[in-house]
Amino acid sequence: MTAGAKQIAAQNRRARHDYQIEARLEAGLVLTGSEVKSLRGGRASIGEAYVTERRGELYLQGAHIPEYQAATHNNHDPRRLRKLLVHRRELAKLVGQVRRDGYTLIPLAIYFNARGIAKLEVGLARGKRKADKREDIKSRDWERRKSRILRERG
Repeated sequence: MTAGAKQIAAQNRRARHDYQIEARLEAGLVLTGSEVKSLRGGRASIGEAYVTERRGELYLQGAHIPEYQAATHNNHDPRRLRKLLVHRRELAKLVGQVRRDGYTLIPLAIYFNARGIAKLEVGLARGKRKADKREDIKSRDWERRKSRILRERG
């Protein structure tokens, strides 16, 4: 792995379709050893996951990290609540925007950074309406057609 490279363990592709991502944040995850081993296998799912705030801390809820098959009796619960590690200022800013402005905290990806530490990319997002989604699809289709036309003309 090169410097600055990410090894993606799980990705939430649906989030970019359903939400308008306004800001991104990198957060650490409090994980057990069997969870890290399972993540390295790349079988985790964060499609239905979301980030909640409880007692002044952020938690990842609804993420599915399957049990590690080679682990002994010390295996983890696949859908347990996982604490996120963020700086106090970032936490205060995010919680304030969620409470005041109606934003949502969405997990975008779980990855391993260059040092091999598991990180969660969190997006500060606002939900899209159906018309917004249609508009995005139209603009993507137009960009695709435009590049095809330019390629054909040489």
